[in-house]
Amino acid sequence: MTEPSDQIEARHAAKMAKKKAARDRMMETKTGEKGLIIVHTGPGKGKSSSGFGMIMRCIAHKMPCAVVQFIKGAWDTGERTLLTTHFADLCQFHAMGEGFTWETQDRARDIAMAEAGWQKAQDLIRDPEIRMVLLDEINIALRYGYLDAAQVVDFLLTEKPPMTHVVLTGRSAPDALIEAADLVTEMGQVKHPFRAGIKAQAGVEY
Repeated sequence: MTEPSDQIEARHAAKMAKKKAARDRMMETKTGEKGLIIVHTGPGKGKSSSGFGMIMRCIAHKMPCAVVQFIKGAWDTGERTLLTTHFADLCQFHAMGEGFTWETQDRARDIAMAEAGWQKAQDLIRDPEIRMVLLDEINIALRYGYLDAAQVVDFLLTEKPPMTHVVLTGRSAPDALIEAADLVTEMGQVKHPFRAGIKAQAGVEY
């Protein structure tokens, strides 16, 4: 026998009311605010995309922000064009990298570029007017030893202004950074078109 629709609706409404009450009680205990250390890592796609999504949210709220790109600086990316063309008044954009290490094939130059990027990042993070700094692909620089992970973590924990958010993206985030972070997301990979012979495409990868 089919249950009457009004009984289904009543049961659903009661279930949702119970959930809302529980949610409201939980939210009453969440009153603090702080600048977060946010890490996007893992083998899956979407780490930089998520970081740039947060930058766009800051811009929408008129919050000054900044981007430092550690690896993809030589790429002509859509996000770089959009931010520098339309939102330069709210978002500083510093492309410091020259490509992945297998492209440059010059470790000393890669290290110098990473160090220059980190110096710029520190200056931006120290500025209390800037509410969010995205360090795009910095985890790659840490992975290859271009930057000292312990020094990066120590700076974030001791010198970052209390209300500044810092987002760090890239595969293989070091354990020390994950431990220090307030929010860590690991992107998993289920399928990727690259494995089927599809190259990186505008609007999807860059």
